[in-house]
Amino acid sequence: MADGRQVLLVEEDDKGNAMNFKESFLTALSALVANKLRALLTMLGIIIGVSAVITMIAIGEGAQKAVIERIQSMGTNLLFISPGAARTGGMTVVQFGTSVRMKNSDGEAIQEKSSAVEAIVPELNRNAQVKYENRNWNTRIIGTTPEYEEVRNFRAAYGRYFNRAEERGVATVCVIGQNIVENLFPSSDPIGKRVRINGVNFEVIGVLESKGQSGWQNPDDQIIVPLATAQRRLFGVDYLSQMTAKVVSDKRMDEAFYDIERILRREHKLREDQDNDFTIRNQADIIATFQETQETFTFLLAGIAAVSLLVGGIGIMNIMIVSVTERTREIGVRKAIGARRRDIMWQFLIESVVMSVTGGFIGIGVGMLAAYLITTYGNLSPIISMNSIVISFIFASLVGIFFGIYPAWKAAMSNVIDALRYE
Repeated sequence: MADGRQVLLVEEDDKGNAMNFKESFLTALSALVANKLRALLTMLGIIIGVSAVITMIAIGEGAQKAVIERIQSMGTNLLFISPGAARTGGMTVVQFGTSVRMKNSDGEAIQEKSSAVEAIVPELNRNAQVKYENRNWNTRIIGTTPEYEEVRNFRAAYGRYFNRAEERGVATVCVIGQNIVENLFPSSDPIGKRVRINGVNFEVIGVLESKGQSGWQNPDDQIIVPLATAQRRLFGVDYLSQMTAKVVSDKRMDEAFYDIERILRREHKLREDQDNDFTIRNQADIIATFQETQETFTFLLAGIAAVSLLVGGIGIMNIMIVSVTERTREIGVRKAIGARRRDIMWQFLIESVVMSVTGGFIGIGVGMLAAYLITTYGNLSPIISMNSIVISFIFASLVGIFFGIYPAWKAAMSNVIDALRYE
């Protein structure tokens, strides 16, 4: 009989706990509904934090995917050679001096001595001011050879590329990107027009196909000129920024890599105990390096955005403390009619959690809307990650619990007599 009474008491206590929790939940909701504006302003920090985290991560992942796709679209049989020795993390350290500068003769030696290399494309990259009539634009100038079109997959949408005779003859002709057309020739056909680059007149003979902006660099914002013209007429240098080697086939990538390394070490007269003063990378290396950099940058932005969540949590705690003070008499009345400390604590903790969770839901919607607007009206294509949504929502909920505990405890510990006397 004693055991039966104990079971009955436990069941009644469980039912009472369930009823008390339900009552605390409904009381918390009614208190929030009664102060809708204050609740909304309190949730703003959570809304901004969650939406910022989702938007920043979406932009980072979208940019990363776009750049990777563009690198892969160039083909899988390319090797990129740049001056300077590779260091940890894929970074290239360039030491200034003639010994680490690549020359035209380096490319010619690779083309001549390696049967695994189908084509070698030298490049000289510089920024310069471009003028047409009363308009001007700062852009990237690429001095290269006619093979650039095929090897790097930058084809002319209309007009044409310069040929080998024009490259050797230091011709002042150029092929421009779509961004240059929009800024310098908004209402006219650029073909046949002459633009000034660093004070030198160039005839526009072609317009590149649009590739769209991806990441932090716009491939449509560039002008391609003959290599000899860039070196002799524009910048007065005899070295290269980098070279791209097109390998005969994917199966001969390793052979081409070691051929290029051997040839360049001989050209640069490096001893056996000296490290390479150049770096050879393939698409996989570039993609891995870019992903590391992009992920670091994305997490940095997301971390900055997450600070808004902490600020929002502090805002919730402040408002809840004020709410406890304002409702001291209400707390006293509830205690006087039988509410226990845990009931009072649950009521205020529920209010805090409901505000943070609701703010989290609204923040998710705002973040997704922001990503959609950027996709529709911007040049980027953000990718909304389910992981970022889940992490942001969980973090927002934890913020509500963490910053709601103290105000809830303060309310629960208030003295019933003092609370009833409070005016």
